Amino acid sequence: MRDDDTVSDTTTCAIVGGGPAGMVLGLLLARAGVEVTVLEKHADFLRDFRGDTVHPTTLRLLDDLGLWPRFADISHSRLDHATVDVGAGRSVTMVDFRRLRQPHPYIAMVPQWDLLNLLADAGRAEPTFTLRMSTEVTGVLREGSRVTGVRYETADGTGELQADLTVACDGRGSLLREKTGLRTQEFPVGFDVWWFRLPRPETDEMYTLFPRLAPGRAMIVIPREGYLQIALLIEKGTDAALRARGLDAFHADVLALLPEAAGTVGSIASLDEVKMLDVKLNRLRCWHIEGMLCIGDAAHAMSPAGGVGINLAIQDAVAAARLLAEPLRRGTVTGRDLARVRRRRILPTVVTQALQRLIDRRLLGPIVRGGSAGPSPGLIRTVERLPWLTVIPAYLVGVGVRPERAPGFARRRPQ
Repeated sequence: MRDDDTVSDTTTCAIVGGGPAGMVLGLLLARAGVEVTVLEKHADFLRDFRGDTVHPTTLRLLDDLGLWPRFADISHSRLDHATVDVGAGRSVTMVDFRRLRQPHPYIAMVPQWDLLNLLADAGRAEPTFTLRMSTEVTGVLREGSRVTGVRYETADGTGELQADLTVACDGRGSLLREKTGLRTQEFPVGFDVWWFRLPRPETDEMYTLFPRLAPGRAMIVIPREGYLQIALLIEKGTDAALRARGLDAFHADVLALLPEAAGTVGSIASLDEVKMLDVKLNRLRCWHIEGMLCIGDAAHAMSPAGGVGINLAIQDAVAAARLLAEPLRRGTVTGRDLARVRRRRILPTVVTQALQRLIDRRLLGPIVRGGSAGPSPGLIRTVERLPWLTVIPAYLVGVGVRPERAPGFARRRPQ
């Protein structure tokens, strides 16, 4: 139903969600001359505990788009290898991004809102790009079985946006996926994540993305400007029971893996400051219906293991832009065109999720249930004897299966 006060507008491609996938897709399509409108429900991009890893293939994409100098000016830290403590004050490098044949062989740790603001600014320079903040999509428009756009709400009222193509980039809880009846295949996951912040000491150790492990506990410590962002893995479904133990028990859990936080863990004065992420691992069997495509987390929710979700979503966006720009320019995009995106991206999705399921079954799941912690001594001895093996996990995490390069129409020289 549409009331008389509803605003109606049109675009060629409506992108729902201003996360990494939505912003990259919007920018690339706009550089192809496609009229694109990105709808983001929040007033800004400031959100705590979003994925903040920018991988080597995404860094190369920023190079291709002419955005590297502006990105380099953003304050960020670099992770070029990951080590595991093997005792007696000794550590072994298990993942070495420095061995990658990439222009930027490291993971950049940067607040996601800085990356999104950079992409938004680049998009605004394109005459066919529109970003609508504070615009919450509430439903889809249809003509028969075809999606023809979306309904939305703003502070000023309701509206409708007609589009030749609607792309759902609205995350793992995708409203558009729900409204159109697309169903996911769910995979079991053995852990959830508690996110919280601690002050960053002025002189700290080298923190890496390789988890700190102990029987029943696992933690990832991510350095940020002025603070540490910490992920404490807990057994799936135990959030309420662990909170019921109280604040002192939480502090003890943190110090068991992060003893250097003895002077700062008290800054967490309430468990309300600890946010729980319900970890999901799933993917759509079909990524589209006529007139609508899902990419990124809307098509495949990833586990936090390896921090690869952002990279995979951005790769989806690059592939979608390359395959759909010309049909959108011609006004002839069909379900067959949309199916090509899934065919292009399903192999990296399946392989990555298979690796995450293996990590959950063999490492993280057993640890949070109280099992033994850390890589096996045999694996550590093998890596010490054959250090070149460290490039394999570096490639899988930092580059991935079937990496995508920016299409020619989107490339620019640095400004």
